[in-house]
Amino acid sequence: MNHENTASRNPLRRSAALALAAAVGVTVLAACGGGTADGRSENADAHTNTDAPRVLWMGDSIAGAEAPALGAALKAGAVPFKSMAADGGGGVVGEVAGPTWDELPKELGSFKPDVVAYQITTYDWGTPDEQRAAYDKLAETVGDAGADLVLVTAPPFKVDAFYKPHAAEIKTAPRSAKSVADRHKDKVRFLDSAALWGTDGTAPKAHRSKDGIHSCQQGSAAFAQWLTKELGRLYSFTPAPAEQWATGSWTGSKVYGPLGCK
Repeated sequence: MNHENTASRNPLRRSAALALAAAVGVTVLAACGGGTADGRSENADAHTNTDAPRVLWMGDSIAGAEAPALGAALKAGAVPFKSMAADGGGGVVGEVAGPTWDELPKELGSFKPDVVAYQITTYDWGTPDEQRAAYDKLAETVGDAGADLVLVTAPPFKVDAFYKPHAAEIKTAPRSAKSVADRHKDKVRFLDSAALWGTDGTAPKAHRSKDGIHSCQQGSAAFAQWLTKELGRLYSFTPAPAEQWATGSWTGSKVYGPLGCK
């Protein structure tokens, strides 16, 4: 097959392939269309690798845009994965957290994860004390279900007019999460994604979409490669090489359409 000609006939495949090559540093091929919007069911029944943990992914719409790539990366390594990331919510702090607390026990009971990875959301608004109390509650809830908690910082993003009133709370949330992880080192881990993104949401390495908040396929692939490597380090499994998953059907997920991704 002439991959160059195939890609040139499909703008989504062409741009995704070029972007992913830059993001993960591999030679990529033309991707197929299709895929699910959020990775919820596509990877939940992945064939089991007994040496790897079952991973439940939590967060807001930023995590939702990362979920297709993360699910594909873990599935390629035979790691069971499910996402409960939610648009317009997904957090555990404050009044908007109600739906998350309602859904989490159901997911813990049905999916039975070994690891719950929670990406700090753009809605974790509250005082540092309120944030710490929420993350403590999350750690306790996850721990009671027999799982570890991995707290992951969100990527740098544009603090627009909607987020500006909560800029101080958004800034303190990672520190609050780290303090909880430091107090529960036996069951809680803290990963700072600034190691991947840096701290400037406008920098090219941040890979933000046009809205300055979410990631397109390129950024999602970079994040998936980074997080699976970190989880592999923490839980002693070998992640699948990027060339096995980076141009899969997930690149055509409908989650990227509204973001202006091509």
